[in-house]
Amino acid sequence: MKRFEVVSKRKLNENMTWLVIYAPLVARKARPGQFIILRTDEYGERIPLTMAGHDEEKGTIDLIYAAVGRTTMLMDQLEVGDCFADIVGPLGKPTHMEGLKKVCVVGGGTGNALAYPLATGMHAAGIEVDMIAGFKNKDLVILEEEFRAGTDNLYMVTDDGSYGEKAFTTDKLKELIAAGNQYDEIIAVGPPIMMKFVCQIAAENNIPSVASLTAYMIDGTGMCGGCRCNIGGEDKFVCVDGPEFDGALVDWDELIQRNTFYATEEADERAHVCRLTGGVRYHD
Repeated sequence: MKRFEVVSKRKLNENMTWLVIYAPLVARKARPGQFIILRTDEYGERIPLTMAGHDEEKGTIDLIYAAVGRTTMLMDQLEVGDCFADIVGPLGKPTHMEGLKKVCVVGGGTGNALAYPLATGMHAAGIEVDMIAGFKNKDLVILEEEFRAGTDNLYMVTDDGSYGEKAFTTDKLKELIAAGNQYDEIIAVGPPIMMKFVCQIAAENNIPSVASLTAYMIDGTGMCGGCRCNIGGEDKFVCVDGPEFDGALVDWDELIQRNTFYATEEADERAHVCRLTGGVRYHD
């Protein structure tokens, strides 16, 4: 088997895909919460993706992604037997689990793909895990069977009520806390605005919170500064200090602003992805 070869490919819904990739050196050291940086080919940009799982014996890692940008659109063109140009990792700090007995993991939208390894990894470590998985509607639901098998309690919610309960993730979190659940920690993974309010609810109830942050990265070693964020008034880097931080200390307004800085350019790049070179053709 070739290095970085796609071993299996599974569509979770119209936009989201689960890849299993042969990367034995990465799989040997990988832990829940860590990420990799990849390139699809020699023309490609370097992007970070959280690992959804790994199998040390088989030498494989799992990636779950939404085809929303240039590189993820190119990834969607790869089939079983194709290879990535390179994969670097594992990067970032593993999820902290020591001393935890019961936690609530809150995932929003595509963030549920990142919440999956955290929730199931904690459960495998003997921690009681309540999982709140929130989606806009039924068509976007992913990983329900996997969450049920890998957590203690799963609560499925949708904004429009087309699947599970009609509620926002924050509503369900408030309900579980009000019901008397004693959480040692609440972990938020998803859109920054959702994570902001999840962490606020945790603070209001004197419960520690952790937020898994995403940010623009180039090198993944802390040198470029592209993933800089403000944590408790100090500059931190998602790639080496994170990706998980104390949710009560995150400057959410700054993070949200930085994450939308290249929104126009990203929209332009989605106009067309060349199947031959990965180049971009812009609309007139």
